Amino acid sequence: MDDNAFRRYSAEQLYKNVTISGASFSHDETRVLFSSDATGVFNVYSQPVAGGPPTQLTRSETESIFSVGYFPADDRFLYAADQGGNELHHLYVQHPDGRVSDITPGERLKAVFAGFSKDGQRFFVWTNERDPKAFDLYEYLASDLSRVLLFENQQALSPGPVAPDGRHVALGRVNDNADSDVLVVDLTSGERTKKRVTPAEGVVQHSALSFTRDGAELYYATDEHGEFRQVWRYEFSTGEHRPAVVDQWDVMNVVFSHEGRYTVTTVNVDGSTKLNIYDREMGKTYDLPGLPVGDITGATFSRSEQRMAFYVTSDRSPTNLFVLDTTNGHYRQLTSSQNRDVNASHLVDAEVVRFPSFDGLPVPAILYRPVEASAARRTPALVLVHGGPGGQSRRGYSPEIQHLVNHGHTVLAVNNRGSSGYGKTFYHMDDRKHGDVDLEDVIAGKEYLAKLDYVDPKRIGVMGGSYGGFMVVAALAFRPEVFALGIDIFGVTNWVRTLESIPPWWSAFRQSLYAELGDPATDKERLTRISPLFSAHLIQKPLLVVQGKNDPRVLQVESDELVAAVKKAGVPVEYVIFDNEGHGFQKRENRITASEAYLRFLKTHL
Repeated sequence: MDDNAFRRYSAEQLYKNVTISGASFSHDETRVLFSSDATGVFNVYSQPVAGGPPTQLTRSETESIFSVGYFPADDRFLYAADQGGNELHHLYVQHPDGRVSDITPGERLKAVFAGFSKDGQRFFVWTNERDPKAFDLYEYLASDLSRVLLFENQQALSPGPVAPDGRHVALGRVNDNADSDVLVVDLTSGERTKKRVTPAEGVVQHSALSFTRDGAELYYATDEHGEFRQVWRYEFSTGEHRPAVVDQWDVMNVVFSHEGRYTVTTVNVDGSTKLNIYDREMGKTYDLPGLPVGDITGATFSRSEQRMAFYVTSDRSPTNLFVLDTTNGHYRQLTSSQNRDVNASHLVDAEVVRFPSFDGLPVPAILYRPVEASAARRTPALVLVHGGPGGQSRRGYSPEIQHLVNHGHTVLAVNNRGSSGYGKTFYHMDDRKHGDVDLEDVIAGKEYLAKLDYVDPKRIGVMGGSYGGFMVVAALAFRPEVFALGIDIFGVTNWVRTLESIPPWWSAFRQSLYAELGDPATDKERLTRISPLFSAHLIQKPLLVVQGKNDPRVLQVESDELVAAVKKAGVPVEYVIFDNEGHGFQKRENRITASEAYLRFLKTHL
């Protein structure tokens, strides 16, 4: 067979591309710890820096296990796992002999790792064991895993970074979805007094990112100075604020190497990630020439700063792990995640496009065009809506999208108003207007597709997950003539119930959600009106619903009631439930099953 001849791939073939994430160097810097779903379920692996096959360190066959990091002075490592997708993650320590200790035991609690101290003798953990709504900060000794309470979070502020010297911790106070403050607590003082360190008055978003390695400064993000997020630095000794990283797009994060020689910044550039490494000692940007085309993400340094692990991914290539030797600039690719049965040339690159909405607003989107699409061979198409509200469709490898495109479907992943990454004005354009102006953007995406000479305008559906699922059902219920069908993946259908059942560990963000969507106590009438469940009898086009049984964000009852209502209306509806998943599907077998269900549904109805 000609390897260059175009081929259709099954979901199983495309999902056999291994998904990997996380990176942490061993104490001797000879290995990198990461997570991989090579067995179909995420487990922890150790990868030799010199190359060769990875060693599987955990053996879960049911629950996904995600690496957190090696201990700085020995071969123990931390990992996190929840129960069936319920998002109640515990932290575990695995010892070199295979013994495992749950260091955050208890029922119905969630734990979040907050880093090791610079000397490696302590590490910090946030946990809501005292109060489900509030995360308290604990300090653990690396030697014996004993712990002490450092800060009791009585006001349920959102947890932030801890300084490497353990002196300060940053917290977030969310006032609404456009206004938030950063507070700092001096952990060496007996009073644990909280001090607001972000100076801006009025409506400004702030968030703490990281402390410098000597603990002298806090880096925080702010949108005070323009449309896009900048990163500023606050110096504790002087109280001075200065700009640190300014770009023409949102600065997403700033992290430092162990001794602070290297500063890594990431910027969200029109749906792609731009990474910059600044070498303080040399006084210039560290270049990475000759890498494969794609986004560079997840840069992590070893404690000696002589090695840096990072990932490279592109539209047609899944994430691969690399390690750079900073002393000579040489790098090595350590993984090959692409399934050998898949020829990347048969997949497609995405294109960033913009189209006008109903009011002329340019709406950004990511367009995927099938290889065979032409004016003589028009394809069916899908408008794909991301989750959120406030999420963003970004470039990068998606087996779900590539499967649809490989089987002849054009896909337009829209970033409707309210999406992040395009400035604060764009982000807030849908506040209290959900199911209205944002839905009009999605419909404008359909009109854009219909004008492409390689798309069949009569065969355009809508698809989305979570908030995007809400948009799917809203489109079918409120504008039933527009789309040929819908695929709703754990979408919100009853906003009153969803907002009243917010998981307790989201309490710090409750006001932000209420500011953007509405408070069910005072906005019940409007929230009911925009909830498509109550208009499900108006749906006329076929609908596929996919749901995780353990979803803590969008409860299964949302999908149950929707399916029952659509069935009662006599409209074709299919329902797929995964008993062992939550909000998003982590197990490869389930992701394959879902993608196959999408394709079968489309072949039947589109």
